[in-house]
Amino acid sequence: MSNQQKTVRVEPATMPAGGWGSVDDVKNALTGQNVVLKDTRLLLKQNKPDGYACVSCAWAKPADPHPFEFCSSGAKATAWETTTKAIGPDFFDRHTLTELEGWSDHALEDHGRLTAPLRYDPASDKYRPVEWEVAFAEIGAHLRACDRKQVVFYASGRASLETSYMYQLLARMYGNNNLPDSSNMCHESTSVGLQKTIGVGVGTVGLNDFKHTDCILFFGQNVGVNSPRMLHQLQEARGRDVPIITFNPLRERGLVSFTNPQSPLEMLTGHETVISTQYHQIRPGGDTAAIMGMCKVIFALDDVARESGAQRVIDVAFIQEHTHGFDAFERAVRACGWDAIEREAGLPRAALEQAAEVYCKAGAAMGVYGMGLTQHRNGVQNVTMLVNLLLLRGNIGKPGAGICPVRGHSNVQGQRTVGITEKPELAPLDQLKEQYGFEPPRDEGLTTVDACEAILKHELQAFIGLGGNFLRAVPETRLMEAAWRALPLTVQVATKLNRNHVIHGKAAYLLPCLGRIEIDRQRSGAQAVTVEDSTSCMHGSRGMAEPVAATLLSEPAIVAGIAKATLDPNPRVDWDAWVADYGKVRDAMGVTFPEIFHDFNERMWTPGGFRKPLAAAERIWKTPSGKAEFTTPDELPGNPDMDGGAGVLRLFTIRSDGQFNTTIYSNDDRFRGVHGSRMVLFMSEADMARHGLRQGDVVALRTNSDDGVERRVDGLQIVPYDVPPGCIAGYYPECNPLIPLWHHAKESKVPAAKSIDVLLERAAAVAAP
Repeated sequence: MSNQQKTVRVEPATMPAGGWGSVDDVKNALTGQNVVLKDTRLLLKQNKPDGYACVSCAWAKPADPHPFEFCSSGAKATAWETTTKAIGPDFFDRHTLTELEGWSDHALEDHGRLTAPLRYDPASDKYRPVEWEVAFAEIGAHLRACDRKQVVFYASGRASLETSYMYQLLARMYGNNNLPDSSNMCHESTSVGLQKTIGVGVGTVGLNDFKHTDCILFFGQNVGVNSPRMLHQLQEARGRDVPIITFNPLRERGLVSFTNPQSPLEMLTGHETVISTQYHQIRPGGDTAAIMGMCKVIFALDDVARESGAQRVIDVAFIQEHTHGFDAFERAVRACGWDAIEREAGLPRAALEQAAEVYCKAGAAMGVYGMGLTQHRNGVQNVTMLVNLLLLRGNIGKPGAGICPVRGHSNVQGQRTVGITEKPELAPLDQLKEQYGFEPPRDEGLTTVDACEAILKHELQAFIGLGGNFLRAVPETRLMEAAWRALPLTVQVATKLNRNHVIHGKAAYLLPCLGRIEIDRQRSGAQAVTVEDSTSCMHGSRGMAEPVAATLLSEPAIVAGIAKATLDPNPRVDWDAWVADYGKVRDAMGVTFPEIFHDFNERMWTPGGFRKPLAAAERIWKTPSGKAEFTTPDELPGNPDMDGGAGVLRLFTIRSDGQFNTTIYSNDDRFRGVHGSRMVLFMSEADMARHGLRQGDVVALRTNSDDGVERRVDGLQIVPYDVPPGCIAGYYPECNPLIPLWHHAKESKVPAAKSIDVLLERAAAVAAP
């Protein structure tokens, strides 16, 4: 159970995404969590209009779903939540929290669902049972005694729209906008970059656009692991001979080939669909440079067309009518030299010319991306550069075209929609004031990075966590874990035990909640909730499994319990009525956000969801200029504040097939052929030879920084892999201790986990397993 060194088994990984490997994953997930046969039928209702929304990724739920509208990752998430394994109070009779700190992430969660509210007992170093009402009363007393500006209300990305709306209201009625969420760690670069360029902080692509696109550009998104159901749209596009051009440091299996598990013929014959028609293994952080190179080719092709009298390559009419800043952008592109582009992108000019030429032949193209674009020092710039590329050919606001950020957690985008944001200008504060008769705070709240800085300075008095594994997900792990123990109060709402629970504040409460898949019975009957997917569509979700324990409360009930114990009574907010009937919460959301949530209760079961208004998709630009903005990049380097140097390697963190965010389902990664441990380092054979290393050698990494803080990860075993020269890859969150807190995207403060300069040290030998 501990994090001791384990021997790694490495084998060739040549299987496609999907296929029999996916089927085996589903079987192993169900049997590993003791999910009984009758409960496997739940999977038939996953992502269906009359079923429940997957608790894993946020990919779109179609109106006409496949018979099995779930992937292996979604099946793992369902098994993880509906497991029959459970942690009762007697578990903590046997284990101290100091002991549990030595357990792996997988071992902690694999022990099953939490079933009773718990309070930390410092005398025994254990969690002890506490009555719900006592827990709420004590938490409320703590919070009333705190400085209102020194309390954080963090939200992971799984809580429903109803819970999230109640949570943001609790925070603002309490007195602050300290509402960081998991967006701060992944797609905040999207929210900032898209808002300033096209006037909305989310993507413009819908599922139907995949049926009409002529070209897909893919940047830094591992579809086979993070959103496998998207492979159906990609396969259908490839069936129409649509080119898919991928820019990613690793050759990910899901972007190489796919065997559809829903096709008996493909399963029997082993047929594979080639997904990427071009695959460019870009240097981590080289996205701005690569896109700059493609734009340079587009201008050169346009020059030729203009001189010959042929049809222009750039969409002149669109640019003149709908954009601002084009001339400055054109000057910057023409002035940029190919030597710098090739060096920073890690790609030859010919590769970028090949990509740009295909893109220019497409009548409608879309840009799809993930955290490989956002988690860099210049993450916001990467996003705005992709917008530039699309604007050049009018590829926003028409069928088959647009920008498509692929979100992670199942409702992370929806939480922002209903007001979970630290930015007061993005919340409907005037409407909340009128609706609920209080004065909302108007000052800027704390982002995730800001909250970490406050914790390190001992300037935070309480941390309330609505789900998630905050301490494991953030950078600067060693310093953060030490400072976390000095927090006066930590409160965690959770379904399973994780590291953020065993490392705790001085006063600590662990509040177990119902999962989304479980039946949520309240006074008015069984309740349903709603979520928003990556394409801005809202969906109803109805729990269908019996709760693992009768002692659990729903997330709305827990938020209401804390609110009633903490806030002065407000005659306009009936927390008990909201808990009794979530439809009343949705009615209140319709008053706060009438443009989005009018008639919410009537529309929530619309097949395929109903979409919130997206002005940019209609070519209405809610920017200061009233037009879509071309932006000029400040610089090409993707890692400008780490200077490199002799012996320095660029590390980028990755997820495995056996995990979703910080949840570790297993220590295996079938897509990369690694089994038995996550303490590995992927390295090219050329770099291994340069450093005198062989497969299985054990090394340590330390961050190449001069700020006086030693950041180090030991016990990493070398695995040869196809990685760009001078670069290495390691798993998140195991490599998070190497990320300085200050190493974040300049405008969005997203931790720059995809480009960290590190130095490598040899270890003496492999420890015994």
